[in-house]
Amino acid sequence: MPPPVPEQLSRTIEALYRSESGRVLATLVRLLGGLDLAEEAMHEAFAAALESWPQTGIPDSPRPWLISTARFKAIDGMRRRARLDGTQKDFALYTEARINEASLHNEEIDDEEIEDDRLRLIFTCCHPALPPEGQVALTLREICGLTTEEIARAFLVSPATLAQRIVRAKAIIRDKAIPYQVPASQELPARLGAVLLVVYLIFNEGFSAETTGAELSREAIRLGRLLLGLLPEPEVMGLLGLMLLHDSRRAARTSSDGDLILLEQQDRSLWNRDQIAEGISLTESALRSRRFGAYTLQAAIAAVHAESPSVASTDWRQITLLYDQLLRVQPSPVVELNRAVAVAMCEGLEQGLALIDDLLARERLSQYHLAHSARADICRRLGRIPEARASYEEALTLAPQASDRRFLARRLAELK
Repeated sequence: MPPPVPEQLSRTIEALYRSESGRVLATLVRLLGGLDLAEEAMHEAFAAALESWPQTGIPDSPRPWLISTARFKAIDGMRRRARLDGTQKDFALYTEARINEASLHNEEIDDEEIEDDRLRLIFTCCHPALPPEGQVALTLREICGLTTEEIARAFLVSPATLAQRIVRAKAIIRDKAIPYQVPASQELPARLGAVLLVVYLIFNEGFSAETTGAELSREAIRLGRLLLGLLPEPEVMGLLGLMLLHDSRRAARTSSDGDLILLEQQDRSLWNRDQIAEGISLTESALRSRRFGAYTLQAAIAAVHAESPSVASTDWRQITLLYDQLLRVQPSPVVELNRAVAVAMCEGLEQGLALIDDLLARERLSQYHLAHSARADICRRLGRIPEARASYEEALTLAPQASDRRFLARRLAELK
């Protein structure tokens, strides 16, 4: 039995896993040729580190040590399987030769090459052939280094369900022989859109989650920074800016009891000014490019809110104009709803209410609790209390989150 690992060293290796596993895995996928083999070899390399580093000390450059150790572990594993199963011998010899050839050309793997590996792995995990839930799970597992249990907890599913999503996603990559590469330049805009959507979905899940949201949002922002460093495109800037601006309000969005606090009641002194400054700077850079899209426009709307000292002093007309542009780029009922609220703030409550009623009459948002909640709020402000009560009750029946339900119940109680 190996001696116990000192607690401080164990924590250091755990932190190293969180920060370096994405880089190590990405390079191993290229060297070993498969995601499953690379992941198995990487975990064996970290296990080897736990055994040897207490005696030898942490190497000056842990990453090359881990990559080299994982490569040898993969070769040993294939030789072992070939001895047990003769039919595997030719495949093992071929794979070992290919691994050695790839490694021969990469004795010194520089940082730039590792970052290229990470970009290839991101596009593989976010390939459109994979279902969206598989893309999200695989990205968090392989790029961010989160455990299956951590991801399952964040998405409120069982670890077994989450593990199945990852297994199915890997099977699609293997069965369809999805290439481990960055798309060609003519394919890049469409494929980058899928990557950005995965990051956006991860952030949105974190933004709405009641318990694990902060961690998930941090991972999405970390992914956004990674993408920006690898691919400094305007929409990458816009998405990162959008996430920073929304996340800047996290401390003010809920009370100490976990109850939702709307924008107009938030204590703006709690907003993170460093995140706001960075988010606005990224958004302005994306806008200057003239090649921006929906994420940048959403970030521009968030920036107007972030720069305003209060709801009353917010430039709602500017927000309405930005929503007009967003509707041209990305038409959706939710964007129409948000625009209707902005219209209510700058042109009058009756005008905004008419737009929301039109959306609900067309049944485009009849099952969306925020549409009924927005209608209820405008009716409340207009003094149309029975209508407000009916809309709050409808919203309450549709709200998925406990914090939303508590907020709506509180509003209903206030009306009485």
